[in-house]
Amino acid sequence: MNKLVLGVDVGGTKIATAVVTGEGKVISRGYGSTSAQAGRRVVIDNIFATIDKAISSSNVALSQLSGIGIAAAGIIDSKNGKVIFSPNLPGWREVPLGDTVHQRFNIPTYLGNDASLAALGEWRFGVKKQVANLIYITVSTGIGGGIICNGELYTGVLGAAGEIGHMTIDVNGPRCNCGNIGCWETLASGTALAKEAVRQIKEGASTSILEFAGGDLAKVDAKVVFEAAKQGDKLANQLISRLGYYLGVGLTNLVNIFNPELILIGGGVAKMGNLLFEPAIKVVKERAFATSATSVQIKPALLGDDSSILGAVAFVLDNLAEGSTIHGG
Repeated sequence: MNKLVLGVDVGGTKIATAVVTGEGKVISRGYGSTSAQAGRRVVIDNIFATIDKAISSSNVALSQLSGIGIAAAGIIDSKNGKVIFSPNLPGWREVPLGDTVHQRFNIPTYLGNDASLAALGEWRFGVKKQVANLIYITVSTGIGGGIICNGELYTGVLGAAGEIGHMTIDVNGPRCNCGNIGCWETLASGTALAKEAVRQIKEGASTSILEFAGGDLAKVDAKVVFEAAKQGDKLANQLISRLGYYLGVGLTNLVNIFNPELILIGGGVAKMGNLLFEPAIKVVKERAFATSATSVQIKPALLGDDSSILGAVAFVLDNLAEGSTIHGG
């Protein structure tokens, strides 16, 4: 396949773009700041500029691109190319991003949820379609996910499926940014890890975590806790083990509901490796139905930080193959 596609990953702080072949080979990249607080017009201009960077450094003419795929966090109406709501983009409601980018570049443009598209990217370019049922989870500031069911991305009615970070794990748990109580991401995300560390430090726990944050409580994050754990800090290890426990509880639900062959875990927190994975997998083995638990593999994601970009590319290729003409309405 000689198609060339441009993938875009719109994050809360940065925008990453890449010109990619139909086989998933990255030809060129462009990076830019999102400047999310500056408002919609600035963000869209930054998206345009970052796309231009990737194209200009690729020696590829705009006319050679088959399509543009955009991955963004939040509730996305992928059928109509609209960002309904995004936690990363303040003030964005019902924004026709797909149509806006299409009008600027005059290339078929497709928009999807970043975690759902990451699942598609991992399935197509990571495991190379060798499994039919796969769940991708990103564990970072929050928790997102995507579901491949019988070889197809499961998107639901409007493309909003896969919000697994917001399944209730503890009915009496912490309040989530989404307004609900006890969501998975309030207990098993990087944010949850940092909050619990700060709480225990304030209560006088004996730990070196604060030293790794330069003595500043405001700088205690998941990365700092991980650094302390690697140096043998007892509390840091206990906190990551607790995080792994709650991660495992959510994974158990997914294993029982979907009976997947493979669960891939990406995002910054997944870089903690076995410190996180071992307690999580232990919970799955103890709690999930034995038939489902023994048939699933739980592994780190294969594409690293490129999951969403390559997923956006895969989304374009799939839409073009189906003859879809949707470009955001």
